[in-house]
Amino acid sequence: MAATTAEPPARGARWRVRGRLARSPHELPAWTRALAEGDDAGFFGPGSAVWAVNGALPTLVAGIRALLLQTLHPGAMAGVHDWSRYNEDPLGRLDGTVRWVATTTFGDRRSATAASASVSRLHEHVTGTYTDASGVERAYSANDEQLLRWVHDAFTEAFLGAHQTWGRAIPGGGDAYVREWAQAGRLMGVSDPPTSVAALHAEMSEFLREAKVDERVVEAVKFLRRPGLPGLTGFAYPILFGGAVASLAPEYRRLLGLRRPRWPAITLTRIALAVGVLVLGPVSPSERNARARIARLARL
Repeated sequence: MAATTAEPPARGARWRVRGRLARSPHELPAWTRALAEGDDAGFFGPGSAVWAVNGALPTLVAGIRALLLQTLHPGAMAGVHDWSRYNEDPLGRLDGTVRWVATTTFGDRRSATAASASVSRLHEHVTGTYTDASGVERAYSANDEQLLRWVHDAFTEAFLGAHQTWGRAIPGGGDAYVREWAQAGRLMGVSDPPTSVAALHAEMSEFLREAKVDERVVEAVKFLRRPGLPGLTGFAYPILFGGAVASLAPEYRRLLGLRRPRWPAITLTRIALAVGVLVLGPVSPSERNARARIARLARL
């Protein structure tokens, strides 16, 4: 839960600035370079819905959407509040999240499985109690399947929704993405995750019956609104946050106590993402290395 919660990818972790192709590949994280290694195409591969969605720039907004959604489950929020250092070291926590998403998406099957197992081990100590929406105190564990299911569902809805708002056509449509990304849920210990958009929304609606907004949620949303990011990222972030809020379904905004921005957040986010593609390029190093691995295997 704490490590798999999706967050907006850091620029340096995933995209190389266009026009700087001569810079050393060793500037990229070791785990990104490792995606060129491996013995198979992975769980997804070129042409998949997962590559189309998780490899596109709308993930910058999807991560914010996912974090907002995940706060609505009191057990998940308790784990984040009690154990996460998101408000002290957001970039450090971000790196672990980006690594898991990229490795699961673009890595070979062994690497994807190992990355998920590593997250599960990190979660073993994340336990505690929380008070549910009816006032009953309950125990939680980050590896509890119901909490993992909620995190998986929120991630899936957030990434799919962001891509449908700002991305290109998804091969096979939304159902294909939900069906394919269900494999990531299985790797994390979710049995029988939803495999269609309708099933996903139905399951999330059931979860929302347990939604609880308290001071922990208010604190997390306040931080997400103004995380204090440096430089150009900090300048662009309010636009992306506004786009994330505007793209949420009205019932989610209502529960979170958020209003759709008065300014054209969807349009400005689209412009910001278009500029991002021009600056960063359309293909991330993670995808580039995965394609190199697959091409190498094809020559064997």
